[in-house]
Amino acid sequence: MMSSRLPGFYKLPPDERLGKIVEACGDAEIKEMIKSGLSLDQADKMVENVIGLFQVPLGVATNFIIDGREVLVPMATEEPSVIAAASNGARMARDGGGFFTSSTGPVMRAQIQAVDLKDPYGARCRILEHSSEITKIANEVDPMLVRLGGGAVGLEVHVIDSRAGPMVVTHLLVDCRDAMGANAVNTMAEAVAPEIERLTGGKVHLRIISNLADTRLARARAVFKADAIGGAEVVSAIFKTAALAEVDPYRAATHNKGIMNGVTALVLATGNDTRAVEAGAHAYAARSGRYASLSRYEIDENGDLVGTIELPMAVGLVGGATRVHPVARAAVRMLGVRSADELSRVIAAVGLAQNFAALRALATEGIQRGHMSLHARNVALQAGARGEMVEIIAERMASERRINLERASELLRELGGSS
Repeated sequence: MMSSRLPGFYKLPPDERLGKIVEACGDAEIKEMIKSGLSLDQADKMVENVIGLFQVPLGVATNFIIDGREVLVPMATEEPSVIAAASNGARMARDGGGFFTSSTGPVMRAQIQAVDLKDPYGARCRILEHSSEITKIANEVDPMLVRLGGGAVGLEVHVIDSRAGPMVVTHLLVDCRDAMGANAVNTMAEAVAPEIERLTGGKVHLRIISNLADTRLARARAVFKADAIGGAEVVSAIFKTAALAEVDPYRAATHNKGIMNGVTALVLATGNDTRAVEAGAHAYAARSGRYASLSRYEIDENGDLVGTIELPMAVGLVGGATRVHPVARAAVRMLGVRSADELSRVIAAVGLAQNFAALRALATEGIQRGHMSLHARNVALQAGARGEMVEIIAERMASERRINLERASELLRELGGSS
């Protein structure tokens, strides 16, 4: 049985780390996919006006147990300390059984906006009276999705007052199965627009997916045992630190950015749409009218810390870069997920692990200690350090608390490196 506990993993050189991952996953093709990467020819077929490739480091977060399963988590990010923090948070969750997840299923919304209406409330009722005919029209344009168990599953209709006058906005609810769903949902919205116009007597303008995927939620929960995270004082400090993000949007913005450090890194690694996920998460955080934290922390009867998270998660395993990009395909294989719904729940767990690790650092030693240690490596590289000299200079700057390019260059000259 695979274990995501890989002691000393961070000490290995990259090739040996990749070998460990291949061995743990029992999948030799992962190595070939990651080594080959994305070709210029593939990139040229993915987006317009291609001139080259922009590479982002791909790492692996270890120690995750999610719903009883050991999981190795691929993360694509340029920010130091993110992967180490996720691994650390996951390690501290293991004593409590790891992460436990749930979801609402892969349902997305299309919005069809009707304007220039004489009787908006009457129009709303007429749309609802013909909901079965509208969903039938939608499903006729994507019979494959229907055969897979998905398709349009219902309607919501809203009358909205605006500067441009009253509007009737129909929300077509679509079960996207293992796709993110933008193409399918947008095509269905286009297909039903003429019928909406006929029923309302108005004009349809907007017909497009909403990225506030509040019918496609992913949740995760973890119990962080007091003994595993530093005792009752640390539990209390994290609880109080997190409480500010529930009521203060200035703190919530940074709190949620920390969550998205983990979420976005995994979404990107699997070739999914980071912008859609980020837009949905931040809109969901503001759904009450005040921007607030996506996670919550409580202290249970045993004195342990209970962390929970809930956020929209519009991701897929079919279509787009997920199927085209070799590294994204390798990332999905590494995760061992079989559905988009399962992927969404893994992402939620990673977001919670990332959030907990940041809160623990804030509540104890402060966020800068670990972060600046890793930042020092980047500064050493900028100064021209190579090989083992990178670590030597980084450690020296961290111990001196002087992490800047000038000091890195000085040390490089002193220690006999390049100037």
